Amino acid sequence: MVTGPGIRYTGPMADQVTFIHAADLHLGAPMRGLRALSESWADRVRTAIAEAYGRVVQTAIDRQVDFVLIAGDMFDTACASYADYRLFFRGLERLSQAGIPMFMVTGNHDPFTSWQREFFNLPEGVEMLSAQKPDFRLVRRDGQPLCLVGGRGYYNQTWPRELCIADGVTRQAAEEALAAAGQPDAADAPFAVGMLHCGLDLDPEKAPVSPRQLLGAGMDYWALGHIHLKGLFPSADNPRIGFSGCIQGRDIRETEERGIYCVTLRKGEVPAVEFVPTASIVWQRMDVDVSGCESLPDVSERVMRELFAANGRARCEEMVSRITLAGTTKLHGLLARPDVREDMRESLNDQYPLFFCDALLDATKPVRDEALLREEGLFPATFLQVADVQASEEDELLSYVQDEFLSRGVKLPGSVARSVDELAAEARSLVLDVLLSEESS
Repeated sequence: MVTGPGIRYTGPMADQVTFIHAADLHLGAPMRGLRALSESWADRVRTAIAEAYGRVVQTAIDRQVDFVLIAGDMFDTACASYADYRLFFRGLERLSQAGIPMFMVTGNHDPFTSWQREFFNLPEGVEMLSAQKPDFRLVRRDGQPLCLVGGRGYYNQTWPRELCIADGVTRQAAEEALAAAGQPDAADAPFAVGMLHCGLDLDPEKAPVSPRQLLGAGMDYWALGHIHLKGLFPSADNPRIGFSGCIQGRDIRETEERGIYCVTLRKGEVPAVEFVPTASIVWQRMDVDVSGCESLPDVSERVMRELFAANGRARCEEMVSRITLAGTTKLHGLLARPDVREDMRESLNDQYPLFFCDALLDATKPVRDEALLREEGLFPATFLQVADVQASEEDELLSYVQDEFLSRGVKLPGSVARSVDELAAEARSLVLDVLLSEESS
């Protein structure tokens, strides 16, 4: 498949090519941000990334794809351990033994200058594209040109702002470079794909690239890395540029299913892109509305139903969740108690060992009749009147919050400015909680 002595592949006619697009393996990355983790789950999450990488390799072998692309950040750190390299190279050796070539570019986590070349030599059929200039390869089938592969990796951990990482990575440049290298029939390849580790227009700090530039480069598909969420551009119906996302979420911020793309290119058709999940553990943030629950067992049952539904959508074996209880309920007083929620969390974890809840949070509201409070004319009624006036003067409310931040020498975060109304409503509810609890006591 790849040009070189003794490397050939017998497969379907050259009217289509299928390959794996993976990125952001982050081998060696720690699992972060868990609040309460049992010893068995601590051991379990440590193996999740390695298992996800194994699924990437196995998927390529099971599907007998033409080649595999890994678009950067194979390792989580520029100082990856020997054990992490050994894990990675075992996967490369399996691909090589199966006759499946693999091409990769370095990312900002594992730039070209950090690679420990003294650890291992790349197996036959595995190639790293240059980080110093655009680099190209030609994949052959039965000795005939099949697909051009072009790309460029990170040389250092940062990319120079004055240089576009995509410059020079075009089909025309690939044909010219390969012809100059003794492969004049490269221009006959029916397909061409590009590979970069970049921020596209989603991250202005990490090698940003205009989508328009990529779409005008003559490539049938661009396999990108760096953004940890999967996404296809310009659209799912016309997937010319793809981020496959990371293969395994590393913390509670990287929720939902994670995996790779299996891409098929056919003459005269838009790329066919299939998402293949690889994560054995999926992280979830969940809001569960417990309105209408009559008892704590009802709350537990509703939470478990939501966990099973989320697990089905995420297509994973195991799930780590952080659950926030929401809604208006007469159980608010109980659910606001940390000891009650901790007992419920432990009970949930004991019932279903494939699910782990690391935190059970309370955002419920008590059942209260605000109309009655206003009619009573007591202090809660006065407070509600003041809160109504403040809510109607949005600009003054924002100015007040901004002044409070500035008085403490802190710049107002944009996320706070955009959610002032929500924060004001939450503060209103908290004050009512305090007032009414003091009255009842």
